[in-house]
Amino acid sequence: MVIQQVKFKSALSGAEARLMMEQQAPHFRNVPGLVQKYFAHEEATGELCGIYLFDSDESLAMFRESELARTIPAVYKAETTRVETYELLFPLHADRGVPTRLAT
Repeated sequence: MVIQQVKFKSALSGAEARLMMEQQAPHFRNVPGLVQKYFAHEEATGELCGIYLFDSDESLAMFRESELARTIPAVYKAETTRVETYELLFPLHADRGVPTRLAT
């Protein structure tokens, strides 16, 4: 498995960014090989973050070439973007599975 983190500053307000995240979420539900995506906000810097868990490097590569991936900067009016990719070594709680919904 592979983790990709995309972190960026946005020209959107916090409320606009949250609304856009909620509107974009359904588009990610059928991405091949995407096990989970977390939509996040770093309060200290105001940056937005997408954390993706893919089943393979190949699935991540296919996503990066997709129209959905290409539209992300424009949708969020991203001003600066930083992308990091990690190989998942192992989870702490392998028996718990991957959460599908967090409390709001």
